[in-house]
Amino acid sequence: MYNKLTEHDIAEMEKEIEHRKLVLRPQLLEDVKEARAHGDLSENFEYHAAKREKNRNESRIRFLERMIRTARVIDDTSAKDEVGVGKTVTIYIPEDDEEETYTIVSTMRQDSIHGLISVESPLGKTLLGHRAGDTVQVRVSDSYSYAAQIRDIRVTDAAREAKLRSF
Repeated sequence: MYNKLTEHDIAEMEKEIEHRKLVLRPQLLEDVKEARAHGDLSENFEYHAAKREKNRNESRIRFLERMIRTARVIDDTSAKDEVGVGKTVTIYIPEDDEEETYTIVSTMRQDSIHGLISVESPLGKTLLGHRAGDTVQVRVSDSYSYAAQIRDIRVTDAAREAKLRSF
């Protein structure tokens, strides 16, 4: 599966990789070297903690590089009145008689607990390209779907401010 990322996502990931390689890596290597000098490695907690942090940094670098290498770049532009990446959408779900607000984001920024849904989620996929007033049928599985009415579409900074997903 490919992650769908915007140019902005890729730029942020490249910036994080550069920081991890040029700033964190030398610092973490020095921490390991310093902890190693404290003596017996089998009982040296500082050494094991420093190694763990160094390895965590290297893993994150590999993760981000793989994400960039395998990414499908998506366009984050859409008409002002159309649901697209980066837009905050308020929908009404008649089945539950509830109104909910979500921001459509790339796969690396999704966080449904905080209202950030991916363009790959059933709701995100269905909403893309629609306008306020449209009613869409969100297909969750072969046996279940629900209706959602788009009430409002706004441009916000929520998508750009959202943190990149961890591992």
